[in-house]
Amino acid sequence: MVFEGVDLGPHGRIPERELKETASLSGGPGGQHANKTASRVTLIWSPLESDVLSTAARARLLERLAHRISQRGELAVQVDHHRSQHQNRLAARARLGQLITEALKRSKRRRKTQPSRRSKERRLEGKRQRAQTKQVRRRPTDSD
Repeated sequence: MVFEGVDLGPHGRIPERELKETASLSGGPGGQHANKTASRVTLIWSPLESDVLSTAARARLLERLAHRISQRGELAVQVDHHRSQHQNRLAARARLGQLITEALKRSKRRRKTQPSRRSKERRLEGKRQRAQTKQVRRRPTDSD
């Protein structure tokens, strides 16, 4: 099967030539199979060198994924969930695409709102009820 890059939804597609892929031995379940086959897949992409993103999108991506980007400016995704290297390759591409797409989403601006009159009344009524409950729990004084 020929891989066609990573789909970024409305932001385009990362071509296969911009991706670096390595396979290594994977731990975890699988017994002797896991000890003998290089099924873990590491997919590396450099957003700084990519032609896919606009300048604004690249800046947003670098800001939001700063903790995931290496000193060399590379974003790496490692997958070893499956016993098959092929399935891990597919999963790595899907995860990289999802990671980038989520980082490129514009967050909605928060609109300031005020609590409604009814919600204020409910809050104050709750406070009155709690105060009443605590009043009843108090030790009686000499005047009671």
